[in-house]
Amino acid sequence: MPRSPRFDPRFPVDPRPQNANPRSRPTPLTGSHSSSIQLGADIELRAYVFLDSLQPQLAAYMGTVSQGFLPIPGDACLWLEVAPGMAVHRLTDIALKASTVRLGQKVVERAFGSLALYHRDQSSVLLSGQAVMDAMGTTVERRGHCEVTWSEIIRAITPDHAVLINRQNRRGSMIQAGMSMFILETEPAGYVLIAANEAEKSSNITVVDVKAVGAYGRLTLAGREGDIDEAAGAAMRAIEIINRR
Repeated sequence: MPRSPRFDPRFPVDPRPQNANPRSRPTPLTGSHSSSIQLGADIELRAYVFLDSLQPQLAAYMGTVSQGFLPIPGDACLWLEVAPGMAVHRLTDIALKASTVRLGQKVVERAFGSLALYHRDQSSVLLSGQAVMDAMGTTVERRGHCEVTWSEIIRAITPDHAVLINRQNRRGSMIQAGMSMFILETEPAGYVLIAANEAEKSSNITVVDVKAVGAYGRLTLAGREGDIDEAAGAAMRAIEIINRR
């Protein structure tokens, strides 16, 4: 009696007889234990944003849009943006299995995908980020360049302007008439997060809005004139550091 071939769990076998189709062969499937992602198309690392310590206002803002675990001030955060968008599912799986990080947000858009990871320990966040980059076969140095598409300070906001900003889809604090306002737009979108975090570290400002998904990221800050000047400088320096690496 002929011996049955040895079963290998790594290679799920097609239940159809092998002679039914000459091309019918066991096909290895890429699992979460794989050292690299075996996909037909390359995955682009559009944005890699590591925040060493989430500032109170930004942490609270991110909590309002988070569908997963909520961040708290002082947490380390890693925001990744990739293309194509559906690739974010596998990358999320790899990141969560690499360390004890918590998933705060996962967004799949038409062209891009984003995820946010949080942990009190910076090394855990960095470890998961490294695991994702290893699977993609890339490095931080090869992440997308941050282009500033708009940057401006508007001083002494009028009452009508302030009311309309507050009535829009704003999840942060309100802007008051007479305040100065700093607005920033970046591509890719995720880079506005490091601009917002560094701006909040630098001065006493109000985080009005931070949109880190979509084709462009948009940041709106408000405060006294001198505070806004300082915050704007810190935000732009953060972007310059990103582009130097």
